[in-house]
Amino acid sequence: MATKHTYKVIFHNQGKVYEIFARAVHQSNLYGFIEVEKVLFGEKSSIVLDPSEEHLKSEFNGVSRSYIPIHAIIRIDEVDRQGHGKITEVSGDKVTALPIYTPGEPRKA
Repeated sequence: MATKHTYKVIFHNQGKVYEIFARAVHQSNLYGFIEVEKVLFGEKSSIVLDPSEEHLKSEFNGVSRSYIPIHAIIRIDEVDRQGHGKITEVSGDKVTALPIYTPGEPRKA
């Protein structure tokens, strides 16, 4: 019987850090993107609702596959158990996007 892998993907998007859990993560056929499939969310029976997880659920509602730019990825971990997804505000300069050179663009000095 095949084991089900669970991955924690942390990435930045529009000034916020997203932490999501998914069943499948791999390099996309689209150059420079990571493909994330089967996003997992916490139990629906829990009494305490986390507003950031509810926002994640609404944002990823109906999404079967997400393509995240590789330079936005902070970390990908294979974990034993699924946790709760969350969105956190970035305060200060703790997260910096890597500069990506695209052919045809003039280089900045």
